[in-house]
Amino acid sequence: MTNINPTIFFAILGGVLLLAGLIGTILPLLPGPPIAWAGLVAAHFSVYCHLEIWILVATGIAMAIVTAIDYIFPSIITKKSGGSEAATWGCNIGLVVSFFLGPIFILLGPFLGAFVGELIHDSSDKNKALKAAIGAFKGFLLGTGLKAITVMCFIWIFLWSVFWR
Repeated sequence: MTNINPTIFFAILGGVLLLAGLIGTILPLLPGPPIAWAGLVAAHFSVYCHLEIWILVATGIAMAIVTAIDYIFPSIITKKSGGSEAATWGCNIGLVVSFFLGPIFILLGPFLGAFVGELIHDSSDKNKALKAAIGAFKGFLLGTGLKAITVMCFIWIFLWSVFWR
């Protein structure tokens, strides 16, 4: 049995979790920013990564805010677009279902889900359903973009702490 150096293990684990977090910004079932932040925490325990506690606290706060906003954006923007709670639920259901259908559907799922949800709520107004679906899609894109930017910043911090600090 080979003994692995714990400091190397934590550096590798940190890098793997950061990459998994980046994937999780797109896949709806993986919480990208929390996984990526766990990567920074793991990297902190390696002598190869020089991450101070204040960096972990600041990135932890950023992760919590971005994660909360990601859940709030689609609902707020859907409602501002005239959509009902049914459109918001449809957006979320469409996102989860799209995970099993492939990458193209991850973009279409929230839109179609919100459209169908709004039509279930009020089938008489297809224009309202379309506006709600567009709003849900905008909220999804904003949340996903914010998560991706945050996780890429986490990856930059990791790389900076390994190679340039």
